Amino acid sequence: MRLCINNIKDKQLWQKKGYKLPLFDIDKVKADTMKEPVWLHFGAGNIFRAFPAALHQTLLDRDLCDRGIIVCESFDEEIIDKAYTPFDNLSLIVTLKADGNIDKKVVASIVHAITAKGHMDELVKIFTSPSLQMVSFTITEKGYSLTNSKGEYYPEVISDFEAIPEHPKSLMGMIAALCYRRYMAGKLPIALVSLDNCSHNGTKLYNAVRSFVEHWKVKGLVDTGFLEYIDNPCSVSFPWSMIDKITPRPSERVKAMLEADGYESAGIVRTDKNTYISSFVNTEEAQYLVIEDSFPNSRPPLEKAGVIFTDRETVDRVEKMKVCTCLNPLHTILAVYGCLLGYNSISEEMKDKHLKKFIQKAGFEEGLPVVVDPGIIRPEDFINEVIEKRLPNPFVPDTPQRIACDTSQKIPVRFGQTLKAYVAAGKDISKLTYIPLFFAGWLRYLLGVNDDGRPFAPSPDPMLEVLQGYLKGISLGDKGPFTEILRPILSDSKIFGVNLYEYGLTSKVEAMFEELVADKGAVRKTLGKYINI
Repeated sequence: MRLCINNIKDKQLWQKKGYKLPLFDIDKVKADTMKEPVWLHFGAGNIFRAFPAALHQTLLDRDLCDRGIIVCESFDEEIIDKAYTPFDNLSLIVTLKADGNIDKKVVASIVHAITAKGHMDELVKIFTSPSLQMVSFTITEKGYSLTNSKGEYYPEVISDFEAIPEHPKSLMGMIAALCYRRYMAGKLPIALVSLDNCSHNGTKLYNAVRSFVEHWKVKGLVDTGFLEYIDNPCSVSFPWSMIDKITPRPSERVKAMLEADGYESAGIVRTDKNTYISSFVNTEEAQYLVIEDSFPNSRPPLEKAGVIFTDRETVDRVEKMKVCTCLNPLHTILAVYGCLLGYNSISEEMKDKHLKKFIQKAGFEEGLPVVVDPGIIRPEDFINEVIEKRLPNPFVPDTPQRIACDTSQKIPVRFGQTLKAYVAAGKDISKLTYIPLFFAGWLRYLLGVNDDGRPFAPSPDPMLEVLQGYLKGISLGDKGPFTEILRPILSDSKIFGVNLYEYGLTSKVEAMFEELVADKGAVRKTLGKYINI
C-alpha cells in the first residue's frame, strides 16, 4: 500500500482497509487541467491539502467539475519535493473523530505541483489562460507583509519595486507581475482569493498587490489602465473569506495506525524550514469555509461541497465571531496557560477543570455579550461545539506550544477587538475578569518558567526578545509592585488594541500578575481563585 496513482488502481486492496479512493479519471482530469486550468493555488501546506483540495475532490467525484487544482509553493519548496512528487501529488487525508474512529480518503484533486522558483514561465502560461477562474492562497498572514517589524520594506520587495520582474524575488511581487501579464493578455478577469486565517484577508492581499502596481505606475512601467484593472472588482476581485479547520502537523500516533493497515508511505519529514510533512494529513472533522461571492470569471460550484458563499459584510461578521470570540481567543488562553501548567496536548488541557471553566467563562460571559451574530452560524452553537467537541478531541494532536507562536501579534485581534466592542458599547472593561487574567498569564508565560519552577522555551514570537527584555528583572517568588516594569508592555495599544491605562484595566492585570509570580504553584492557585473552583 504505497501511495501512488498506479497502486491505488488496485481498489480492492485499499477499500478493504477502509480507504476512500477517487471516483474520477485522474489522468483525464490532469490532461484537461493542463490545457485549460481553472484553479491555481499558492501554498502547498497541510491546511490546503486537508480542506480546499478535499472539497474540490468532492466536486470531481460527483462530476460537478472536470478540472483539478494546480498548486505552487513559494516558501518551503521541500514540501513539493518530499510530500507531493514522491506520491504523484496524491494526499491521504485522515479525519480524526472524537469517538476514536477515523476516515481515510485519498485525494487526487491536485493534478500538478510546482515551486515558484524557476517556474515563472509556466506560471505566466497558467495565469494568462482565459479559462483560469481563481487563484487562491494559504500562505499565512506573514505572506502578505511587505515590511518588517520596523516598517521597512524587505530587500526582495524593494528589488521587485524597481521593475516588473521577470524572475520575482517576493511572492507578492510575483502575483502583481502575473496580474500584469493577465492584463496584457486581454484584461482577463480573475478572482484572487486568500484562504488564510486572518481578518479581512482579501484586503491584505489587495493592498500587497496594489503596492507593487503603484510603485510601477510612479516609475512609468505600467499605464493607468493596469491600476484601474486591479481596482475594478469586475476585473480582479479580492474576496474576503473565513476558514476554520484545525490541521496539526502529522502525528506519530496516526502514522502507527496507518502502518498497521500496511500503508507504506507514512514517513514524517521535517523540512529545513521546520515544516512537518508526510503523504498523509491528519485533521479534525469540523470545518467551515465562508467566502465572499465575488468571482468575475465564474468559479467551481464549491457550495455543493459545503462552502458558504455570501456577501462581504457577512464574511466579516463570521470572521469576527470566530477570531474574536468563539475559537481563537480560547485557543490562545489554552496555549499560554497550557505551557505554564506543563501540558503538551490541547485535548489533555480540556480535562483540566480550571482551564475548561476558564475558556467557558471567557467565551460565554465576556465574549458573547459583544459578539455580532453573523446570521448564518449561531455564535452559541459554534462556541459550544468548540468547547464540547473540537478542543477535547484526543485524536487531534494539537499542542499549546504550536498555538502559542506569535501571541503578541494575535492579541490585538483575538482580544483587542472584544475590548474595542465593549468601549464602543459604553461598557466598563475594568469590570472584566477573564480577559485580564489571560493578559496576566501571558506576561507570566514570557518569564519562561512553568508553574513547577522549571524553565521552558516560549514559542517563537517576533516581539519575544523585546518583551522578555522588559521582564528580565523579575523572578519567580519576587514581590510587587511591578508597575514600572510592566508599563512599557501594558501601555502598548498596538498589542492590546486599546490603551489599557486609559480604561483602567492595568491595575487588575498587574495585581493578577503579582499573584501568578508569587511562588511555585501560584498559577494553579490563582486560577482556582478567579475561576471559582
